[in-house]
Amino acid sequence: MSIRIVALMRTIPGNMFRTMGLLAPLVLIAVETPSISFAQTERAAILQGLDKVTARISTITAPVDHPVMFGTLQITTRHCRTRPPEETPETSVFLEILELKKGEPSIRVFGGWMFASSPALNALEHPVYDLRVIACRTVTPEAGSGSE
Repeated sequence: MSIRIVALMRTIPGNMFRTMGLLAPLVLIAVETPSISFAQTERAAILQGLDKVTARISTITAPVDHPVMFGTLQITTRHCRTRPPEETPETSVFLEILELKKGEPSIRVFGGWMFASSPALNALEHPVYDLRVIACRTVTPEAGSGSE
């Protein structure tokens, strides 16, 4: 956190100060501003996607609350958590996945928690795509999102 000093001058007619021999009062306000804004970094789920038709594996960076596309799937990460190192290793991600096809309404194909240590526990059941959780990371928006 950094502190920024803002000076405010009170507007009072100048002739009043001349007759009284006073200077205009100066008000200093200390405003606390964060040195790192939330727009500069954000949490994201790192997922691995498999296209079963082409056998292509992609790494997907899905920032929290920002939908990304993987084929016809729109993936939205709602929560991403990794346990601290002193606990049993686990990464859990809450995902909402919609299938978007041209000329058809969107279909919700998955909604729930996925776990890195147990990918089959609550898996995406889709004939073309497969997803698994790899990790949670802090990313910068410039790094981009979506499949690599």
